[in-house]
Amino acid sequence: QVQLVESGGALVQAGGSLRLSCVASGRIFSIDTMAWYRQTPGEQRELVATITDGGDTNYQDFVKGRFTISRDNDKNTVYLQMNSLQPEDTAVYYCNAPRIKTQRGIQFDTWGQGTQVTVSP
Repeated sequence: QVQLVESGGALVQAGGSLRLSCVASGRIFSIDTMAWYRQTPGEQRELVATITDGGDTNYQDFVKGRFTISRDNDKNTVYLQMNSLQPEDTAVYYCNAPRIKTQRGIQFDTWGQGTQVTVSP
């Protein structure tokens, strides 16, 4: 079973920056698209950004120009650099991999446990 583990969440003041990391561990052959989502209490989880194994990226409008998603395929790691953070960015951020090729076959829709990002005014 491949697992995703996020880290890097913290309390930061508005205008500050954070870098989230998500490491996939296990017997991995390859990971296709990876994504970051976020969720606030009482709300549905929302997509933030995606990156393909080839490095193509896509962002939701509310983070364009502020957040950057990247990955290191050799380390099975995806990052989310978050700049110019605002209080409305406060959420639990989750890493997701829709499709992972493992030694035992395809593992679908894998999620991490989440990391809390809190932005104070």
